[in-house]
Amino acid sequence: MTVPRVTAVTLLQGFYWCQSFELKPRCSTINHIVHNGGLYKRPFNEAFEETPMLVAVLTYVGYGVLTLFGYLRDFMRQWKIEKCQNATEREEQKSAFDVFQDFVPLYQDFENFYNRNLYMRIRDSWNRPICSVPGAKVDMMERVSHDYNWTFTYTGRVIKDIINMGSYNYLGFAQKTGACQEAAAKVLSQYGAGVCSTRQEMGNLDKHEELEKLVARFLGVESAMAYGMGFATNSMNIPALVGKGCLILSDELNHASLVLGARLSGATIRIFKHNNMQSLEKLLKDAIVHGQPRTRRPWKKILILVEGIYSMEGSIVRLPEVIALKKKYKSYLYLDEAHSIGALGPSGRGVVDYFGLNPEDVDVMMGTFTKSFGAAGGYIGGKKELIDYLRTYSHSAAYATSMSPPVVEQIITSVKCIMGEDGTTIGESF
Repeated sequence: MTVPRVTAVTLLQGFYWCQSFELKPRCSTINHIVHNGGLYKRPFNEAFEETPMLVAVLTYVGYGVLTLFGYLRDFMRQWKIEKCQNATEREEQKSAFDVFQDFVPLYQDFENFYNRNLYMRIRDSWNRPICSVPGAKVDMMERVSHDYNWTFTYTGRVIKDIINMGSYNYLGFAQKTGACQEAAAKVLSQYGAGVCSTRQEMGNLDKHEELEKLVARFLGVESAMAYGMGFATNSMNIPALVGKGCLILSDELNHASLVLGARLSGATIRIFKHNNMQSLEKLLKDAIVHGQPRTRRPWKKILILVEGIYSMEGSIVRLPEVIALKKKYKSYLYLDEAHSIGALGPSGRGVVDYFGLNPEDVDVMMGTFTKSFGAAGGYIGGKKELIDYLRTYSHSAAYATSMSPPVVEQIITSVKCIMGEDGTTIGESF
C-alpha cells in the first residue's frame, strides 16, 4: 500500500526533508501524514530499524582495539616515550610551607582519555570553522596539522561550496539573501547589534513585545515569552516551576537541557521508558497512591517532561496519550518543541498542530528559534498567569541579556512567512 502524495513538508525519521514525495510503509513509519491540510489517522506503531549484528560487533571491536592502544600510548606518555600535547595542569613550584597543602587536580586525566586517544585521530573532520551563512552549501577555512591533529594551522585559503550536512536550518531561513536578511539588516542599523541590558531593566524593546505577541498567536496560546538561549529556556525555567516536594516524570531520551533543568530544580525525578505510556501511567499511579517518600504526603506538583520530536531518534511523542494521562491524574505537561515547531503540522505549528490537538491542553509549550526559524533563542508559551510568573521568577528573564534586535527581526519575518502574513506565498511551499 502506498500512502497518498504529500503536499507539505513532513519530518521523517532521521530528519530527511522534501516537499513532494511518495511514502511507503516500512520499518520506520510516520503514522499521521499531512495531506491537503488534513491528517491520515493510523495506529501509532512506531518502530526503528535494528543495527545489523555484524555492524554492531565490528563497531565494538574497533572501539575495543582503540581503547587498548590508548592505554598503551598513555603508558608510553607517562614514561616520556611519546609526547602528549593535551591540556594538563601545570605543576607549580612549591615552597616548604605549602608542600602539605596541595590542591585536588582540576582536571581528571581519565576524563580526557577519549579525546586523547580516539577523538584526536579524527579531529580534522570536526569543528572546522566556516566563513559563510549556514545554507545548503557553506564556505570553509582550510587548515592543516603537522602533529597528528594536536594543533592546526590555517592556510588562509577558503574552500567553497561544501555541502552542509550539520545544520538545523530546516526551512532555509538562514540565508544571506531574502526577506529575513533584508529585515534583519534594517533593524541592525536602527537598533544596533545588542541591547546590553536585561528585559527587566533597560533591555525591553518594542521588537521584543511584537515577537512575543506574534509567537503567542502562532502557537494559539494566551501569552508567550522569548529568551536569548534555547538551552537556558529549559534549564532555567524548569527550576522556576517546580522545586522540593514536587515530582518530575521525564522521558528517558529527553534532551540534556531538560535533564539539567530537572536536576537544578531540586524536585524528585523519575524516568519512564521512551514513548511508553504504560511506563508513564505506572509512575503516575505510584505517585498518586504512595505520595512523597517517608512522609507519604501528596506531591505538591507532578510535571511530565516530553519532547515533540526527539532529536537523536527522530521519534514523535505520543502527545494525545500523554495529554489523556495528564488529565486523568491531574498533573502538568511541559512540551519541548525545539525540533518540531515550524516544521511539523499542516500549518507548521508543531506537534500539537500535527495531531490536531488543543494548545490549551499543554500547560507549558517550549520551543527554540534556532532550527526552523534560522535564528537563536527560545520561548515559553501558555496561560497569561504562567508567563507573568516567569517574567518575575525565571533566571533567564531576570539575569540574561535581552535578545539581539536583528535576531528578533529574523524570527518575526520567518514566523510571518510561515503564517502567510508576509504578503507572499512562500510559506505555502513548505
